[in-house]
Amino acid sequence: MTILISIPCLLTGGTEIQTLNLIRALAADRHRVVTVCYFEYSLEMVTRFQEAGSEVVCLSKEGRRIRGWKGIIFLYKGLRKVLKQYRPEVAHVQYMAPGAIPILLLRLLGMRQIIATAHTAADIYSSLRLVHFIQQYCVRVFTCITELAERSFFGTSLLYTEQTQLKKRNHFTIYNALPMGISISKQSKSQNHPLTIGVVSRLEGIKGMDLVVPAFAQVKACHPEMQLLIVGDGSLRKSMEEQAHKAGLEETVEFAGRQPQEKLVSYYDRIDILLMPSRSEGFGLTAIEGMARGCVVIAARTGGLPEVVRDGEVGLLHEPEQVEDLAAQINKLIEQPTLWKQFSNEATTYVQRFSFERFSQLFNNLYRSALADTHSC
Repeated sequence: MTILISIPCLLTGGTEIQTLNLIRALAADRHRVVTVCYFEYSLEMVTRFQEAGSEVVCLSKEGRRIRGWKGIIFLYKGLRKVLKQYRPEVAHVQYMAPGAIPILLLRLLGMRQIIATAHTAADIYSSLRLVHFIQQYCVRVFTCITELAERSFFGTSLLYTEQTQLKKRNHFTIYNALPMGISISKQSKSQNHPLTIGVVSRLEGIKGMDLVVPAFAQVKACHPEMQLLIVGDGSLRKSMEEQAHKAGLEETVEFAGRQPQEKLVSYYDRIDILLMPSRSEGFGLTAIEGMARGCVVIAARTGGLPEVVRDGEVGLLHEPEQVEDLAAQINKLIEQPTLWKQFSNEATTYVQRFSFERFSQLFNNLYRSALADTHSC
């Protein structure tokens, strides 16, 4: 079967990483996969998609976004050409702006089997009327990355399993998966001495990175032996370095910069307590990466994080924007090493539900069910 993966851009982001997982899963099931990228792309990510098993077509050779009516005409002509050349049986649209327009154009061009995946919750959309129209009349299946996200779109949610029966129109949750290169640790993690607190993130306000050093300063006042490891880069790096300097923490705060995916395991293995004080988070890929390596995650009670980081079971949640609460949760783990050990051990078992093998099994089962069912549109 030939499957068309449709995506606005191929840059370095969580959506692209999960689309890579989808391509690997479909290619492993012996499907021919073609990815069409409408606008921006990097040659590095194009190569990664090809290595994962997909042919790649970039509609904009300059990697430039085209807006308005010119953009719609551009998409129509580009998608028409791709459909004529590859004749896919299924189109899988990554529902990120623009999301609805490519689906409407694919339907107009005669595509009947369309699957859409939303990689965020509904709070970024001013109105859901178009999303509901798309789900009810245009796509066979609409998948979300958490049940919270699915409920935000449709009011109800259902985790997809192999036993799920398809209707004419469907919406389900299929969790994101661990990216290639992040394996689930088979050994119990031992605490580092001294304990290392860490972040692995873009250093941006939406990720709550301005809260990290102030929270660490409060922890450091009670536990002078603590270390902070910051992996990543972004617009807040300079201000975070200034925060550390003003607090006199330069010797205990390490800025490792942005690291390639294949090196992240070694950094997660250095981190005992992983912080995710995000202001918005659709899923929380970093959380499952850290849990796979036995890190205990402390995350903001926002977006998909409470669903991914089970509070009091595999990690802890803190109130968004609250530096004091973030510091208090860190201190709780430092002062209760048996609790840290319990969460760390539970995390590596719990994170199996986010394995690539499970993700692959579910999506390939979904494809087989959608094509075999007599209700296909």
